Formats: sequence, structure tokens, C-alpha cells
Amino acid sequence: MLPQSEIERLKLTIKGVVQGVGFRPFIYCLASELNLSGWVNNSAQGVFVEVQGPKARLREFLDRLQTEKPPLSQIHELQVTSIAAIAETRFEIRPSVSGEKTALILPDLATCPQCWREIFDPDNRRYRYPFTNCTHCGPRYTIVRRLPYDRRNTTMSAFPMCAECRAEYENPRDRRFHAQPNACPRCGPHLEWWDETGRVSARHDDALIAAARAIDAGQIVAVKGLGGFHLIADARDETAVRRLRDRKQRPDKPFAVMYPSLDAIAADCQVSPEEREWLRSPQGPIVLLTKKPGFEDSGAIAPSVAPRNPTLGVMLPYTPLHHLLLAELGYPVVATSGNRSDEPICTDAEEARDRLRGIADCFLVHNRAIARAVDDSIVRAIGGRATILRRARGYAPLPIATGLVGDVPLGDSSPRLLAVGGHLKNTIAIGRGPQIFVSQHLGDLETPQAVAGFEEAIARLQDLYDFTPESAVCDAHPDYRSTQFVRGLNLPRHAVQHHYAHVLACMADNQVLYESGLGVAWDGTGYGSDGTIWGGEFLRIPAIAEGEDLPEFTRVAYFRPFPLPGGDRAVKEPRRVALGMLYEAVGDRLFAASEDFSPAIARLLGSFTPQERQVLHRMLGRSLNTPKTSSVGRLFDGVAALLGLADRCSFEAQAAIALEAVIDPEAIGEDSYPLPWQWSDDGATVALDWTPTIAEIADDLADGVAVGVISCKFHHTLVEAIVATARRVGESSVFLSGGCFQNRYLSERAIARLQQAGFTPYWHRQIPPNDGGIAVGQIVARLRAIASGRPSDYR
Repeated sequence: MLPQSEIERLKLTIKGVVQGVGFRPFIYCLASELNLSGWVNNSAQGVFVEVQGPKARLREFLDRLQTEKPPLSQIHELQVTSIAAIAETRFEIRPSVSGEKTALILPDLATCPQCWREIFDPDNRRYRYPFTNCTHCGPRYTIVRRLPYDRRNTTMSAFPMCAECRAEYENPRDRRFHAQPNACPRCGPHLEWWDETGRVSARHDDALIAAARAIDAGQIVAVKGLGGFHLIADARDETAVRRLRDRKQRPDKPFAVMYPSLDAIAADCQVSPEEREWLRSPQGPIVLLTKKPGFEDSGAIAPSVAPRNPTLGVMLPYTPLHHLLLAELGYPVVATSGNRSDEPICTDAEEARDRLRGIADCFLVHNRAIARAVDDSIVRAIGGRATILRRARGYAPLPIATGLVGDVPLGDSSPRLLAVGGHLKNTIAIGRGPQIFVSQHLGDLETPQAVAGFEEAIARLQDLYDFTPESAVCDAHPDYRSTQFVRGLNLPRHAVQHHYAHVLACMADNQVLYESGLGVAWDGTGYGSDGTIWGGEFLRIPAIAEGEDLPEFTRVAYFRPFPLPGGDRAVKEPRRVALGMLYEAVGDRLFAASEDFSPAIARLLGSFTPQERQVLHRMLGRSLNTPKTSSVGRLFDGVAALLGLADRCSFEAQAAIALEAVIDPEAIGEDSYPLPWQWSDDGATVALDWTPTIAEIADDLADGVAVGVISCKFHHTLVEAIVATARRVGESSVFLSGGCFQNRYLSERAIARLQQAGFTPYWHRQIPPNDGGIAVGQIVARLRAIASGRPSDYR
């Protein structure tokens, strides 16, 4: 027996992603292997450990804790203190304890290889069981109601474990040790097959077989999955896909496709090694891939799945239910969100029966409750890495770390902040200490149902963490539903300019919150500091220096504003945007019958009736319902309409997607159009004058230059504007943010040209560049204001 002087006892507090990933059994096995005594348990803050033994073995324990931890775990903070040794001979796992709730909840994870093998093994007791999971995979965020993450606090509390599942759950050496959703066919959730009225006609595996047969027959099946319902149809069946479009009132927006295997995806799409890894990762997102040449003629996928689009959003099965269904079918299916247009995704079976009636022909449901709606995430390769375009399943609610801003620590003394995001692609966030907890994608706040879902998400996220905000942060736009919600709270409130929030989200994503830089914020629309519509902004962000009276940002450049005839109607009719741009360039001449315009402009004018042209001329001439904007997103719309690619749109960014899609990779050169500067009277700001750009585009069209070449030159023009403005401003760091930077060609060209010119470009990865990142930027804006000793500019 060793002398007491050689025995030491350590107390460990481990914070991060350490619950639901097999962390406690890892600690137990490691301590047992090293013959150490003590205990480990979960808490509402993370994992607590007390471990005792010889000093040399304790050092080995700490080293291996870091290097051998479970692959899905993340240690964000490890506190180690020495305490008095006690008389003790064994190591044990103790029950969880409560307290302040700061532990990180793991997102829902795709089926692991071990569970996949079990559900297809006829000799395994979980053969064909669609709710199989372990500590390496399965539901997490969608089933947890409160912390700590124990079964009693999840929707699985309704299913008492059988003796065999209980034995697995209590065995520290079993991979299902404390797997909170652990279940089997004897004790766990089960499937039911409903007709459109909700009548049950099959259960268990028979229900799954019935669903497969219905899809085979061309029917649309609503399937209750992990975080809500999918509407599923045979992706090869043009009639079924068109029926789904008609019923869902979604005429053009691409559908996501779930394939049975990676090989099947690779047969239809170009898949890089990185994209392969993303597809089969535990996050299992939808990945936007480029279709292979000849795809449209192959008949592999119905033309209406992703019409006139060179990319396809694809994913692999990520739950046992999806694996079993796709294995039964053997072909790809459309798997789109189970909702009506602009409404939240359905999560409850009875709710789905009522809300999806008339869209779905039948329903495959189960009796495991969903605690919160979580849609599929979307990822795209930009600049050689994954950029999340929709952050939901697999990623939410993992936090974004704020760390330090300048020399000012924003640690546990930071105020508790609620940020409510924007109006489109909404997410909400809570700022707590050094972390920002971001909700899953909530969608556009266009309907009462969507607003109700937004308010419910706020309540549930706050309840999950026992979070009471000290102040709220919103967009500066006075008419956003999210802004109006904040006005109804009995809290101090702070408004943040939309494009400033975009840039700060990019800075947070790259962990450079304290630096100065040039922010390039390009999107559709956002409320400007001067009350006009912004969207083509160059913002200089100063470095944080405590106590200095610095502006939050300086608008150093922007695109020359142009009118939007009809306001919001112009967003849905790019031809109106093009008309407004042409009127800004040539004035009343545009409507003169004697003018001999190029064929492209004549075609555009001819898309309106004589009466419409008369009304639009009057509106533009008198500035009636023609708000002006600097938006690059709308500039994309106008150019797309001028090229005849999109006179009208049925979904956001449809025209911009069409313009990117026609770029001809065989004809790409280095040419661009002129985009001169117009200096302000004081020389402080620059307006980029797009009118010569449009004039030369019209000339190229008249000369028969291919649309793909014109699109390429237009993209190059925008990129050269970024480089030229960066040179003028003189900041070495350039942050690219806003919905326009979902455009892969624009982003990658800008990244490459900035690097060639000696700048350091930053772009998004974990936080979407679109409005899904606004809530993060709002919290960072408030933290920067506090760190610099400056109150918010808005109240």
C-alpha cells in the first residue's frame, strides 16, 4: 500500500459537449484501468469528477482524458483542483445533480455504423427496429425537455425500459450506458400507418412496408422523423413530384433528395472527398452538389425536383427509420419539410393530419414525442470548406464562443442577452457568459403560425437553460415581427443595424471579434441607418479599445441606389427591378415610343402591358411607392431579368440562383464591366455606379454575347469592386457576409482575388451568411458596445 503522501485527490469540472456522448463511461473505464478511485456524474453545468490515486497515474489520467475522449465530445473548459484524499477503494458513476443550467446539449446525430448493422442483422434483437440508437448516435436536442440530460427529462420518459435495455443502460462497459433514448421493440416507441383521416391500418414493421408500397404507387407520404415531418415522394416520378409541388404551392424552389447510398449519389452528382465526409458525418446535413453532365437527360431524377438548377440538395438516411424505408425502396426520394408554405414544420401526428391534409395522401407516424421542431441543415462547399446555409439538425444548439473582445474579457460577467434575429430565415440566440446559444433555423416570420413558432422557440430555449434575459437585442427595422416582439417585453432593448450584424456574425464565426476590418455586407434588403433600404454595403469596423468613443461602424462605400417600383412586389418580379434600374440610368427616355432600344430592353418593356407601363412610368416619375435601395441582391435580380432569366420569382433569390447557374465554365475569362466610383461631397464615402455596367451588358446582349459569358463578367465586376474598395479603405482583413455570399462562384472568386491582392478574406462556416446569422451578430454588437464603454446607438 502506498504512503498517504503519494496519494492525491483531484476535483474536475468539465464543460463542453460532454453529455450524451459516452463521456461518463469513458471516465469510468479510464479510471478503472488505472486503478483509481472516485466518482463521476452529470450536472446541469457539465460533468463533475473526483478521482484519487498515485500522482503519476493521475497525471496519466489527465493526459489521456484529453487525447482519448469520445470522438463526439468537446472539452471547452477543464478545471482541476487538488482536494483532501479520503478513504475510498472503488470508482463509481453517481446520479446526476441539478444546479445552474449551463451544460451543452448535443445536437441530434445520424445513425452510427454499429446501430446500422444491428437493424439489418436478422439475428439481432433490434432487427428492423426504427428507433435504435446508442451513445454515439440518435436523438438529443429534439427529445430533451430540460437539463440535466437524463431520461426522465426527455420525451423517452414515457417508455420504461425492459430488463435487457435496462441492463445495457446500467453497464458502464456497454455502448448504450446511459444512452437516454435507449429502447427496443419490446419497450420503445413504435410505428403506425394512417390513412388521410388518421385511421390506423397497420403497426410496427407492417406500417413501414405500407409506406414503402404507397411511395412505390406514386403517393405522397408524410413521415414523422426526428425533428418533424417530411413529405416524401418518389424522386424519379415526375407526376408525383409535380403533384407535390401543386399541393404545397411551391412551383419552383428545389426539393431536397434523400438517396439510399453514397454510391447512388455519386452516380448522379459530382462529389468531392470533403463532400463525401459531410454526407456521412454524424451531422448528416443536406449537401448542395453539382449535377453531373447529362444529368437532366439521364432520367435518374424527375426534372421538376430541381428545375433549371445545376445543383441538387442531397442527403443520406440519418435515422434507422429512414435507413429502413430507403432500403425497402432502393431509389431516391424527395424529402421536403412537412409543412404548408411559410408555416413551421409539423411535429405532432394529429397536428400533421390536420395541417397536411390535402398535401399528404397518408401518414407514417410514431409515438415518441418531439420536444421541438428541428429541420434539416443545409451545407455548401465554399472556399474549400463547409459553409452552413441553414443551421438546424446536427448543429443546433451548440454555442458560438465569444471569448475576448480586445483586452476586455466578456466572461461570466457579461449580461444575459436575448437576440431575436431578423424577419427571414429567422434564428434566435441567447448570450450567456462567454457563449452564444443559437436556436435551430425557424424560418420566415410571414404568417401567424410562423410567429407563434418563433415565440415558442424563445420560450423553450429560455426554459431549457433557466435563462432570464437582462436585455433584448433586435433588428433596427421597426416593422419586423421580431422587433415588434421585443417591444412587448419589459426589458431594456437595443436595436442593431442589419448589415452591421451580418459582418459581426462573420467575425464571430472566425473568432476575430476584436480586430478592425472591412465588412462587405451584400443581401436582398435591410433597414439602413438613414432609414433607406440598404443591401450593398462596405462597412469599416473599428478595433475595440476600451473607453474610446468610436462609432460602431462607418459606411465607407455602397452601391448607387435605384428605385423598386411597387416596393415588395418588385422583390417577386425582377423585371420591375430591371425597369427601375433602367429608369435610374436614362430617365423618362425609357418610356418614349420613339426610342430605339436594344432587343433585351425592348423585350423587358414588352413583358408589361401598355397600361402597366403607363402606371409604372407615373410611379417612377413621381416617386410613388418606389423606395430606393443599394441592394446587390436586387442588382442580381435586375441583371437576371435583363438577361431574360427571371421576370418573376416564386422563392427568395430565385433570380440570383439562375444568374449563377448560367455561368459558362468553358468560357470563363478575366473580363469584367466598368463600375466607377462616385465620391461624396466630403470625400468620405463612395457610391459604386452600376449604370455603365448595365449599359455594357445591354450592348453585349445586342451583339449576341452568350448569357453565360455576360453572367461571368458581371460576377467578376462585383469581385473587382470588393478588391478596389479594400485597397481604398486600407484594412487588411475583409469579411464577406450576407445572403449574396451563398453564391459559390462570387465567394470563391472574391476569396481568391483578395488573397492575390494581399488581403486576408474571411467567410462563413458554422454561422449562415444569410439572415440565419443575424441573431449572433446582434449579440456580438451589444458585447462590443459594452466592451468599448459605449451605449447602444438605438433604444
